[in-house]
Formats: sequence, C-alpha cells, structure tokens
Amino acid sequence: MNIVKLRKWFFALSALFIIPGIISLIIPGGFKLGIDFSSGSVATYSFTNNVSEKDVRTAVENIGHPEAIIQKIDEKTVLIRSKLLKEASIDAQGVRIESEKKLLEDTLITKFGDLVSTQYDATHPIIASETVRNAAIAVIIAAFGILLYVTWAFKSIPNSFRYGTAAIVALVHDLLIVVGLFSILGRFMNLEINAMFIVGLLTVLGYSVNDTIVIFDRIRENLRKQIEQPLDIIINDSIFQNLGRSMNTSFTTTLVLVALLLMGGSTIQSLLIALLIGVFAGTYSSIAIASQFLVFWEKKEVTKLFSIK
Repeated sequence: MNIVKLRKWFFALSALFIIPGIISLIIPGGFKLGIDFSSGSVATYSFTNNVSEKDVRTAVENIGHPEAIIQKIDEKTVLIRSKLLKEASIDAQGVRIESEKKLLEDTLITKFGDLVSTQYDATHPIIASETVRNAAIAVIIAAFGILLYVTWAFKSIPNSFRYGTAAIVALVHDLLIVVGLFSILGRFMNLEINAMFIVGLLTVLGYSVNDTIVIFDRIRENLRKQIEQPLDIIINDSIFQNLGRSMNTSFTTTLVLVALLLMGGSTIQSLLIALLIGVFAGTYSSIAIASQFLVFWEKKEVTKLFSIK
C-alpha cells in the first residue's frame, strides 16, 4: 500500500477537524475559561443534609453574586463559581467587614446545616492575565526549541531544516485540533480550560514530536540504505516499518488515560481530555502530516494541494 499517495486526502481530513474548531474560536465566547484565566472564585462544599441547587443559588445571590454558577456534584455536594469574592476589610469608620467567603459559608450553614469546604480557589484578574501570557510564551518557546533540535539532530542529511519545519507543522496541527475541540466542547459541554489544560498542551507537544522523530529517524536510516530510491518511496517504507510501534504506543497510552479519566477527579479532567485528544492527533500527524509534508515540500506541490483527484 502506498500511503504517501493519499497525502492530499490526509490534509483534507485534517482540515475537516481543524476548520470547525477555528470557527468556534473566532465566534465570541470561543473558550469557557476557568478561573486560572478569567479570574474569580471556585468553592466546593459538602453538607450533612441534602441540598437544593435553587436554594444554594438564592443564598449566593443574597450576598451579591447573581452571576454565580451553581453545579450539584451529588445530593450533598455543590460547586459554586463566581466573580472574585472580596476579602475581609476595614471601612472608613474602622468597622471590620467580613469576607464574602465567610458570609457565604455562614448563609449556607444557616440554611442547610454544617458544611465542609473541600475546595476553594481564587484568582485575581492580574494573575489571570499573567497566566494567559505565560502560557502563550511557554508554547512558543517549546515550539522554537523543537525546531532547532530537530534541525540539529538531522543535520547529517540534506535539507535538515525541512524536518524541523515538518515537525512544527505537525505540532501546530495537533495544537489546533486540541484547542479547537476544547472550544467546541466548552460551548456544548461546559468544559473549562485551566492551568492543567496548558500542562496538557505542553505534554501533547512532547508526545507528538517524539512520535514524529521516531519516524524521521527511520527515514534517515533508509535514506542511507536506499540512496537511489525516490524520497516518497523511502518515506512510505519508513512509515510502515514504524506503524506497529506507533499504534501500540498510542493504544497503551490511551488505556491509561481513559482509566484516569474514569477514576480521577474533576481537578485533572482538562489535562486528561487534552492528552486523549493529543494522543490521537499526535499519532495521526506523525504519519499523515509531518512525513507527508516532507514529500509535499520535495515535490513542490503547494499549487496542487487542493486539487484532490
């Protein structure tokens, strides 16, 4: 089977996944931001008695937060997300004003009885904006470092810069798929992005480039052994020689991630979903994008990319 001949179809298939995600990102409200990026407070409370979401919402509105989102985790546990709750302060007359967190907890205790705070996180707007900036910088630095490393690692073969560029193209492909799907899932399933999502993105970068380099390494070996063969034949052979390894690695990784997703808590949900999407995208891109891009560049097919026959 000559898988390299299908390269334009692979590019078209990727576009079918990437374009809807880009459209979702462009439309206002493209991400459902967690407090790491949007600022605010998130608290989880467990009660001794059953609680009503409606009654909890009323209690939160009474302290001045009608925008709060209330989510029941079970009959006795609720998650409350709101704008940043004010800290305790002293007014102009020297009277102490209790923090909104304490006011909220006192109101809930009065209405529902004893409670236990199992989680409380608060992020100031300044910290949130710094998190966004640092996340973008981290991804850019990682991508630039990968480009330099791959170019250096394959310096012994002609056009080594192409290999580094192809690896970056595959990384951008994977990131667009992960980010785009998160945007869509945020719209329809209320999936938030938080700091763990950024950890997931950086892990996806590492996973994707690892799989890509393994195939590139086999291409390098075959270039030395099959000097007279065209590049597309060498790349096709190299893909099939590594296909079993790539599939097995992805399958075992997926099993672990699914187990963690089913048994882990909501704290690492963004990380695990990003990794699951990234594993599939990374395995696909190393075979169908990065390797094919080398042939695409070698044959100067930029004008023929969209003429699928």
